[in-house]
Amino acid sequence: MRFTRHVASPALLSCLFLAGCSSVPLGTSDPSSSGAAESGAPGGARPIAVGAGPQKKYTVQRQPAAGSCHYRYEKKGEPLEDPQCTPGAISPAVKQANLKSTICRKGGYTSGVRPSTYITGKEKKLNATSYGFTGSMRDAEYDHLISLQLGGDPNDYRNLWVEPADPGHKKGSGVNNAKDPVETKLHTAVCAGKVTLAQAQQAIVTDWTTALATLGLN
Repeated sequence: MRFTRHVASPALLSCLFLAGCSSVPLGTSDPSSSGAAESGAPGGARPIAVGAGPQKKYTVQRQPAAGSCHYRYEKKGEPLEDPQCTPGAISPAVKQANLKSTICRKGGYTSGVRPSTYITGKEKKLNATSYGFTGSMRDAEYDHLISLQLGGDPNDYRNLWVEPADPGHKKGSGVNNAKDPVETKLHTAVCAGKVTLAQAQQAIVTDWTTALATLGLN
């Protein structure tokens, strides 16, 4: 991070506060330094932070302090992230103007930008502590709130959370949640030109359980 003599903005102070509450630093990146800029948002919605984007070498990111994040649950019991800990972050490498060469390209995009399990495995354990998650780690997904196929940042701590299993999920049967099909449908709609990238990103950050309905994609 570059330090200047200018007075920090409230948004930056908030970010620094969250980073300061993080657990013991792992890796070289300071969470408060990745993505000071924010994306434009449709309809006056809250702007989404911009992360560092794909990296040649990822490092384990610090996570919010133990017990500082709290799950929310919608009326059917589906888990939602804590918006203070996991507000979402997008990749600067994916834009509306380059969809055909990034997330909509033939042959796929996500495998080339996804961090290794060596990195995300360590982050997942730390983030589980942040959220106070006590369930089976086998059944929980270390989830990109804004998925990679929607231009989410690959390894920004603001875009990753330990997502518990769906209600009624058979314990020990592995990851299988209702959010994944939503992400796929949004990706299809973006690549088909039915909705913009920004609209899809904003909808899933607001509430992934209502994202399709919000955009008229049900």
